[in-house]
Amino acid sequence: MTSHNEHDNNHDNLHGHDAIKKIKDVVNEAESCFFCTAVAVGDSSGARPMAVRKVDDDGNLWFLSPVDSHKNDELKLDSRVRLYFQAPSHSYFLELNGHATISQDRAKIEELWEPILKTWFTEGKDDPRISVIKVIPSDGYYWNSKHGNIIGGVKMLVGAAIGKKLDDAVEGAIDL
Repeated sequence: MTSHNEHDNNHDNLHGHDAIKKIKDVVNEAESCFFCTAVAVGDSSGARPMAVRKVDDDGNLWFLSPVDSHKNDELKLDSRVRLYFQAPSHSYFLELNGHATISQDRAKIEELWEPILKTWFTEGKDDPRISVIKVIPSDGYYWNSKHGNIIGGVKMLVGAAIGKKLDDAVEGAIDL
């Protein structure tokens, strides 16, 4: 016997332009992520929070990082990364897998620079410790609740009371 809950239309895999749009939407909402490397060195766990400086039109994510950080050392050993995002509204979640490259491209540093970054790079945008990390995502997975926690919670309670699924969440794979 098939349950009426098994035929939900809440799965939507995204490719190409649609995948990039979803990445931009979630990253703009979340602004930061857990940046996880495939290996850990020193006293690093391989995971750390990082602010995304930009998502470009190809879906690449850009970060600034100290050249002497554990993260940069880890990326030199293995370029694989996994990024985890959660928007403040708790209505968007995103996990991305990809590969990272490190450079000290002065033009890109200039493009990504904001004065608040002087907290980490005390010599300003010309600080020789600044490196640029470009993450090229390959795939991932997203979860999107259209109405956030409060309405989603109410819908779950009403659905439980009437015996009907009222879930309006959408999830799916991201393939670039």
